Amino acid sequence: MGTDIGFGAHFETPPHLQHGLNGIIVSHYAHIGKDAWIAQQVTIGQAIDENVAPTLGDNVVIGAGAKIIGNVRIGNNVTIGANAVVVNDMPDNCICGGIPARVIKMKEKLD
Repeated sequence: MGTDIGFGAHFETPPHLQHGLNGIIVSHYAHIGKDAWIAQQVTIGQAIDENVAPTLGDNVVIGAGAKIIGNVRIGNNVTIGANAVVVNDMPDNCICGGIPARVIKMKEKLD
């Protein structure tokens, strides 16, 4: 399956894996918030030669093939597009995509 979930990876709640564990890589140092949706072939990886990895907020949706690398913070209610490469922090309530990923649109807050 090509899957590797690091023993120390922390999930606030079990993630939704709509395509199973197919090719998902998660660093030992990653922290994933509540209600994450992770598609196939996603990498949440640490920076080279550093013991730091991404921190994801709550309600993050990660599209197929996306890569989130290094000491980055992803806010709450963020959608990361398919095949995006995220190497910078992303604010709450946004949709991001591209290589490198950038904010494409801010989501309207629901009260």
